[in-house]
Amino acid sequence: MHYHELEKTTAAKLREMAQEYEDIVGAAGMNKEQLVDLLADKLGIEKPHKVVVGIDKVKIKAEIRELKKLRDKAIEGKDRMEFKKVRRMLHHQRHKLHKAIKVK
Repeated sequence: MHYHELEKTTAAKLREMAQEYEDIVGAAGMNKEQLVDLLADKLGIEKPHKVVVGIDKVKIKAEIRELKKLRDKAIEGKDRMEFKKVRRMLHHQRHKLHKAIKVK
């Protein structure tokens, strides 16, 4: 079983799986994320991590920070057109960043 299969499993089935292990206590009160992490540890499944591929993540995050400052200035100055323009650019940068993320 892979980590992604655990994530797709319902919380009720995860709780049933947790009951098979005697040392797991309080599975009924856990949320799905906690159950997935706990069962992944018990089953020896490694949690995948995300890697940004093909772009300069640091540069894009710096641009996002600058755009947020410009957005705040537009809000303070009540410049609606500038606000819309900057918000659109923010969306574009975030989309570019999320698109470049690969799970390894």
